[in-house]
Amino acid sequence: MSSIALPRLAFAHLPTAIEPMPRLSADLRGAHLWVKRDDQTGLAFGGNKTRKLEFLLAEAQAHGARSLITWGAAQSNHCRQTAAAAARNGLACQVVLRGGPTEPVTGNVLLDQVLGAELIWAGERDPGEVAREAFERAWEQGRRPYMIPYGGSSPTGAAAYAAAMGEFLNQGVSVDRIVLASSSGGTQSGMLVGARMYGFEGRITGISVDQPASTLQQLIASLATQTASVLHQDASFEPADVDVNDRFLGGGYAVMGELERVAIRTFARLEGLILDPVYTGRAAGGLIELLRDGDIDRDERVLFWHTGGTPAVFAYADQLKIGD
Repeated sequence: MSSIALPRLAFAHLPTAIEPMPRLSADLRGAHLWVKRDDQTGLAFGGNKTRKLEFLLAEAQAHGARSLITWGAAQSNHCRQTAAAAARNGLACQVVLRGGPTEPVTGNVLLDQVLGAELIWAGERDPGEVAREAFERAWEQGRRPYMIPYGGSSPTGAAAYAAAMGEFLNQGVSVDRIVLASSSGGTQSGMLVGARMYGFEGRITGISVDQPASTLQQLIASLATQTASVLHQDASFEPADVDVNDRFLGGGYAVMGELERVAIRTFARLEGLILDPVYTGRAAGGLIELLRDGDIDRDERVLFWHTGGTPAVFAYADQLKIGD
């Protein structure tokens, strides 16, 4: 296990397993593929945000927080896991969601409600701005709020994935490349810091789900440098240090296309693994295409880091054409 010198709670189910994917490897004509199961971190269907929340909740408690506020898309995995962490630790929770309510209530929105979070719909406004207003109201009301940033992607949250790299390397599975979904940048930036700390020399390839590569590289490099500083590491990062592929943006954020549909069905029917339509479905689709195009050599040993998102599948049931 890692030696990250930051306060941390312990509610994630760790270490998450690393499993070979032999049937998918054979289907891709001899690829060498493994998966790290951060979809099984244990908190309300799990996901990568659970690792971050162990550090973020410790920071919130240190500040005397009695409530949490965060924001995200309507089917935000981050908001769902934040609501669960709040419930587990006896805190109130407000989540600001983009857009307005839809029917039927399903997926992460349903779970937000089941977990007791207060939902605030941003409508046409910027959810981050609405969240800041909610924070100010909560503070004035004496509720001692703690603001968790979008995706939990602060230096404190990203530190969780520096620790996760230590966990991964202790598991003894040697790979040449890690592939993951990348959006708010916290997971990939933490991995970059952890790779420096623990000596991982392979590539860490983020498949962008919503931003141009240049934008995401700048964001991740900056956050990785800040995270290294928080962890007292003498390391800095430039955009050129960050491997991001933006070929698979498709119709935009949360718009499921054929790439995601095929990836979801392929992983499910060959390995019994459930991906989500927004993040892991797009990242897995990108991985498959990069292997087929030869951009990832078939001799490479590749780890797909499954970051979760399972509940969102139910919100896309009509597009997945269940039963086809």
